Amino acid sequence: MRTLELAGVDVPVIGQGTWRMGEDPSQHNKEVAALRLGIELGMTLIDTAEMYAEGGAEEVVGEAITGLRDKVFLVSKVYPHNASRKGIPQACERSLRRLNTDYIDLYLLHWRGQYPLEETVAAFERLREDGKIGRWGVSNFDVDDLEELNSPACATNQVLYNLEERGIEFDLLPWCQQHQQPLMAYCPIGQGGTMLTHPALSQIAARHAAKPAQIALAWILRQTGVIAIPKAVAPEHVQLNAQAAQLRLDDEDLKALDHAFHAPQRKHRLAMV
Repeated sequence: MRTLELAGVDVPVIGQGTWRMGEDPSQHNKEVAALRLGIELGMTLIDTAEMYAEGGAEEVVGEAITGLRDKVFLVSKVYPHNASRKGIPQACERSLRRLNTDYIDLYLLHWRGQYPLEETVAAFERLREDGKIGRWGVSNFDVDDLEELNSPACATNQVLYNLEERGIEFDLLPWCQQHQQPLMAYCPIGQGGTMLTHPALSQIAARHAAKPAQIALAWILRQTGVIAIPKAVAPEHVQLNAQAAQLRLDDEDLKALDHAFHAPQRKHRLAMV
């Protein structure tokens, strides 16, 4: 698995997302097994959040990493309404209990809320000093947010990015690359809509003896400093995600995808889900 440096650690360019995990008890064992399979295949970065199933996804992750914690780079996120000087340490402790660990490698502010960034950063730094987290970062921040934050200690920005949502290519992605801040792409293969059935993706997938979702991931990874965090539960999908890191798209492929999914020509409001 290809890697890049995130928060001072070499991590795989394809990790594992957990949005919507922990919502259906009947899927619990399958979700745990999927994450463990992903770890075996080299997707050792796992992203979760206290918001996902109101802690349920963190519980799934906690079970999945039992006995494997030293192999995993663990990312979780705090709700904005918990992002105060008092709220962050309390939220972190709850996440640590659900995750069945004593530290989180990377702890993110899920999106901006009511509390001043200075207060949130101070709470993050206290957690880092106490050994509860390795580093901190943000999610769903646009360029103006990052410039207001103005902190080299921010390890990453996690945002929506896929073929249908390319707005960040106009200014946010270049800003992150210029500042050598890795970007984490959530929903990199869409949200179960029509993107993966587009003829352009199907044709390119056929040329590479791959699946459309793998082409969508390879397209994300053409960019420098980008990590994709697709979510998968079916074993075959986990395996396909891991294999996508080996794909390389050529100029013809990229031209066809640009024709099918247009690059932004102006500033767009940051897309979120």
